[in-house]
Amino acid sequence: QVQLVESGGGLVQPGGSLRLSCAASGSISSFYVMGWYRQAPGEQRELVAQITSGGRTNYADSVKGRFTISRDNAKNTVDLQMDSLKPEDTGVYYCNAVHALIGQRNYWGQGTQVTVSS
Repeated sequence: QVQLVESGGGLVQPGGSLRLSCAASGSISSFYVMGWYRQAPGEQRELVAQITSGGRTNYADSVKGRFTISRDNAKNTVDLQMDSLKPEDTGVYYCNAVHALIGQRNYWGQGTQVTVSS
């Protein structure tokens, strides 16, 4: 069983920065892709960024050039550095870990609120 715990959300002004962190406990092998999703009020949950154990990344077009995902395989952590934040980045951000070969092994954190507002 895998447990994911996020931290680092909060309120920030447009143009500001926030860093989200996710710590995984349990068995996270190199087969797990880790990532961040977000859900705005009234909207579906959407992918923000993903990273493999080898460091390959994938970003939503809306965050490319502004957000950076990183991963520490030894510590089982994944971070999301968010710069140049916009009001449309507001939402609940969820950490995710999914096994690349066994899709049923798909785990979520409890979510952390990010609000971008002046």
